[in-house]
Amino acid sequence: MDLQLRGRRALLTGATGGIGVEIADVLAAEGVDIVLAARRPEPLEKLAAQVAERHGVRAFAETVDVHDDASVVRLVDRTVELLGGVDILVNSASNQAVGRQMPRLADTSDAVFWEDYDTKVLGYLRTARAVAPHLVAQGWGRIINLGGSGARETRSIVRTVRNVSVAALTKNLAEELGPHGVNCVVVHPGLTRTPQLSEELATQAFRERRPLAELEHELGRNTLGRLVDAREVADVVAFLASPRSVAINGDPIPVEGGARGVVHY
Repeated sequence: MDLQLRGRRALLTGATGGIGVEIADVLAAEGVDIVLAARRPEPLEKLAAQVAERHGVRAFAETVDVHDDASVVRLVDRTVELLGGVDILVNSASNQAVGRQMPRLADTSDAVFWEDYDTKVLGYLRTARAVAPHLVAQGWGRIINLGGSGARETRSIVRTVRNVSVAALTKNLAEELGPHGVNCVVVHPGLTRTPQLSEELATQAFRERRPLAELEHELGRNTLGRLVDAREVADVVAFLASPRSVAINGDPIPVEGGARGVVHY
């Protein structure tokens, strides 16, 4: 299937995270010119060079602090300057360390909660607010927000609240922007295999003297019996970024391999 993405222009935040790297590569493979944004310039510049060389697209590295509205506005202005416009926004900036150990109530501090909420929820709001006028003006666009399966679980207060909030933000964006040709979708990955996680799991399997596949099966907690790979999440994002996804707007898309023991309808 031709996703009809060649020549489109995308802005990706959180580009150097495990899932972000794969999203950058998959979109570029479809012919999308892209601005990659994150906090640290060195890995960004390396990724942009790799993407451009591998796929023959325009790829640029731009630093951003998503906590700062002025920084976000500069990023969007720079994206429009570099690419001649913008068609797709993928929000993937988040602090994956927060909630990782599933802290209980007594260990969930105000500072940790608000820093993470500011990064993921308000960060997504800031980028959407800056990009939306460009998408509305041209009558077409896509906003894909990376949430997480924490929206449907109760093991981490911070992860649950932030991802439910991302879903609520996305639905509001979809209702306001949908009539202008701009589709907005939230993607909920579960625990996802990335290079960093693979290293951690290999170390844990060695320490516990367990087969790695057995450990992944246990942690995946899904109907596939294994972890979903970051590349598989990126494939879903690429479809949602395309004109082919026009019938999907405002709804959450789980990409976790099918959660066990629940029925969503």
